Amino acid sequence: MLNNTFDELPLLLPVPTAAKLLGISRASAYRLAATGELPSRHLGGRVYIVTAELRHLVAA
Repeated sequence: MLNNTFDELPLLLPVPTAAKLLGISRASAYRLAATGELPSRHLGGRVYIVTAELRHLVAA
């Protein structure tokens, strides 16, 4: 079921969306992105989580 969820997502997720998907707080998601534990990219001053890499992280 989680794989189907990832299939419907865009390539990059805003951190709050990724946090909801993972069931963690927004602050925790930003902290994990800052430390590199969540695969992230910075675009236009915003932080996004890379969906494909997040899928592999969750599957591991």
